[in-house]
Amino acid sequence: MKYTLKWLLSLCAMILPALALAANPILVPAWQTDSVFEQPESVAYDPQQKLLFVSNVNGDATNADGNGYISLLSLDGNIIDLHWLKGLNAPKGLTIVGNNLYVADINELVVIDIENKKVTQRYSAPKAKFLNDVVADNKGNVYVSAFLTNTIYRLENNKFEVWLQTDELEVPNGLLVEDNQLIVASWGHMTDGFATTTAGHLKIINLDTKQIQSLGDKSAVGNLDGLEADGNGNYFATDWVAGKILHITPSGLSSTLVVLEQGSADHTILPKQGLIIIPMMLSGTVVAYHIN
Repeated sequence: MKYTLKWLLSLCAMILPALALAANPILVPAWQTDSVFEQPESVAYDPQQKLLFVSNVNGDATNADGNGYISLLSLDGNIIDLHWLKGLNAPKGLTIVGNNLYVADINELVVIDIENKKVTQRYSAPKAKFLNDVVADNKGNVYVSAFLTNTIYRLENNKFEVWLQTDELEVPNGLLVEDNQLIVASWGHMTDGFATTTAGHLKIINLDTKQIQSLGDKSAVGNLDGLEADGNGNYFATDWVAGKILHITPSGLSSTLVVLEQGSADHTILPKQGLIIIPMMLSGTVVAYHIN
């Protein structure tokens, strides 16, 4: 039997997506908290204490009202301290470097000494309107996405300044460092409010050259928020508007694993425990799934 190139390409186009779908992880509910949080936006795991930090916006996401706070949660979903640290404005993204918890708070990067439960530094970004996710590289440099201004800031050698600003970012939200690359989950082309004409996708930025490329063919994936690696070369992302947990391959192919309520935000992955933990902004809960 003769096989034409066109026939083989057509066959691959049918088989490859099916293989990717078959490789998708299965998420099984583990636990869910009561609706005690106030717009929980981000979850970060502290490996030293084996506990979770949860940021609570508690009000307008751009209003410096002093109502925001950080909660402390156990790995099985029990509240350790709902108001572990108060006095923030609208805290969102979190990351931990050593004994410090870094928090994106509207136009400031706030540094909290975890052991002493005390704010030790505030780095100002006066032109930022909506600092969002926070991530650190293996050198301890901290990157922060500025959601409404198509900007990424970097804290390096105690200087917090614009690292990259371009419309190519398409409203950057979730951040992830892999090797010498910064992976960005974009929200998409915004129009009226948070609505988009075209939803976002994943982008890759070379940390040395700052060159940007899209993962896959730039196809719209969703209004992306949280972003984490799955440990197998793929990514878990949340679609805030659709309330989805997505699995995205390096070729940009995306699959929906679970559909939650609207407001699925900046999640975290615990590979050793096999857990994905998602803050749900609108319902005021934190939910966890076993990754199988």
